[in-house]
Amino acid sequence: MLDIKFIRENQQIVRKAIADKQLGESLKSLNELLLLDEEFRLLRSDLEEKQAKRNASSKKIGELKRRGENADELIQDMGRLSNEVKKLEEKSRSLEAQINTLMLELPNIPHQSVPYGQGPQDNVVAKEHGEKPQFDFQPKPHWELATARGWFDLEAGVKTTGAGFPVFKGEGARLLRALIQYFLNKLNDLGYTEIAMPLMVNAESATATGQLPDKEGQMYQVSDGFYLIPTSELVLANLHRDEILATETLPIKYAAYSACFRREAGSYGKDVRGINRVHQFDKVEMVQLTEPAKSYEALEQMTETSEAMLEALGLPYRRLLMCSGDMGFTQAKKYDLEVWSVGQGRWLEVSSVSNIEAFQARRLQTRFRDGGVSGKAKPELVHTLNGSALALPRTVAAILENYQNADGTVTVPEVVRPYFGKALME
Repeated sequence: MLDIKFIRENQQIVRKAIADKQLGESLKSLNELLLLDEEFRLLRSDLEEKQAKRNASSKKIGELKRRGENADELIQDMGRLSNEVKKLEEKSRSLEAQINTLMLELPNIPHQSVPYGQGPQDNVVAKEHGEKPQFDFQPKPHWELATARGWFDLEAGVKTTGAGFPVFKGEGARLLRALIQYFLNKLNDLGYTEIAMPLMVNAESATATGQLPDKEGQMYQVSDGFYLIPTSELVLANLHRDEILATETLPIKYAAYSACFRREAGSYGKDVRGINRVHQFDKVEMVQLTEPAKSYEALEQMTETSEAMLEALGLPYRRLLMCSGDMGFTQAKKYDLEVWSVGQGRWLEVSSVSNIEAFQARRLQTRFRDGGVSGKAKPELVHTLNGSALALPRTVAAILENYQNADGTVTVPEVVRPYFGKALME
């Protein structure tokens, strides 16, 4: 969420952000917000003036009564004034609630280094690493390899739940578990605190991180007002909601494995073949809370952490600097990492790493200052960052396709073997 004072004083910057992010529907919210803000400030001025008069009248009445003088007329006037104040206070609360709702509908401002673009075709390839593998046989897509060997069962998922809910079996399940262990251990070595957490959040938590009202169409809502998490970020970022942190505790670094749930409405064609795009998937997530001056250094570090994992797995990948129109509602700057899928002849996204700056923290009211809660300095909003390290099952798909053998077996990457237990799937 943006600061109302910033919105008021930088209307053209906000309008440009809305246009650059291709979020035209937010323009109506901005225009309505500015009108309500003007009305609110005028009303507050009138309210404060009447409150001052009421307080002065109350003091005058007290003086008259102490002197034994008649205060009936003044009491009647103050009664009328009190009724006016009450109505203005009710109107003020109503306007403030409308303003707060509209502010949730305005996107974050892209960082100055983010290129303008209307969609995926305008993203910039910032880095490419590794050689695409060459085979002396026709490589197969992961769904053919896995189905033939029984590593996952798409039909079982359809039968038990529905399309987009794959069942991993045998060595496919073991590979999934091995990768999760490998990712979490690497993050632990880098100073991330591992979190085991709920897979559901309430609406307040989803609103605080920016999923509501922006992404309600992608989330699964269950009974009692809970939402299944689309990413661990929702829980990790909320761990310090409404807190003032001591500066010396920053950066706070959290890592978590979780199942993630997304509707993925509108997906079709090659994007949904096999396990390319599913409604439930596993992911290891990293979240950092940092001082504002250090957040872009943290963004590069987090991106390099995910890249190091891909390099250790021996998977060719590229880093995309996302353009304004393909970046998302909450992000100030975002990188996507894509691995090469030899069986499909295309790139698959396995990680997104984003700096949200103070946009999320303002909703969370997560702040910091020297001395923490007991300090005397004015608290500042932290910057929040999140990134995948890494997302499955596309990482699994890339391993199956890039490490396949002519006989249909798949060689497990060396760094995963201690967690998997043997070198070849047979």
